[in-house]
Amino acid sequence: MTRPAPEEGAPVTTIRRDAGLYGYERALARRGLWPVAGADEAGRGACAGPLVVGAVILPEGKRGQVPGLADSKLLTPLARERVYAQVVRRAVAWTAVVIPPQEVDRRGLHVCNVIGMRRALAQLSVAPSYVLTDGFPVPGLDVPGLAVWKGDRVAACIAAASVVAKVTRDRLMVDLHERFPDYGFDVHKGYSTPEHQQALRTHGPCAEHRFSYVNVRGALVRDTEADDDEWVETA
Repeated sequence: MTRPAPEEGAPVTTIRRDAGLYGYERALARRGLWPVAGADEAGRGACAGPLVVGAVILPEGKRGQVPGLADSKLLTPLARERVYAQVVRRAVAWTAVVIPPQEVDRRGLHVCNVIGMRRALAQLSVAPSYVLTDGFPVPGLDVPGLAVWKGDRVAACIAAASVVAKVTRDRLMVDLHERFPDYGFDVHKGYSTPEHQQALRTHGPCAEHRFSYVNVRGALVRDTEADDDEWVETA
């Protein structure tokens, strides 16, 4: 059995290790804490494209048990799309907040992550009584909450939020590929794959890259130096 350490004001609730993906929600509902919202992000490790934060409230009972639901990173793209369709159809409330790369550069990644979770939870059409977040706490909420280690693998509402965030972001990256076809955003979704690194070396960064990231900044410097080398003064 595990006993997560709650944030200030949150009740201490014991969760059995074998409680399954819906154990947190069931335990909180037994304490009268419902609805429960989960929040998670997609794109934290990418060097291009937006950060997207999803928030989801699943219904109680069988309707809230989404077929195939799991951490979005463990699902194939096709499976994620199927689960996404089920989540948005079944959810009591859901939302996705998009934070552009320019804001990530200006504010910093972690600050944007926290801000994004606050925004997503605030935009839910149904106010939660309790919040579960993946990995780190979100201060400043009006309701108690708990940061759950690897929450997208152990709490259904967080897993659902991870799918909403991931599918939303993947679709945006496919759209960005139409605007910036040189980088392969439709394939690697802005993450630092060898192919993406090669495209950065060849073409330099585009407007949708995160210029606060070392590899992007380095590519910008190389691109500027190459332009300087090509400049020839004539009489």
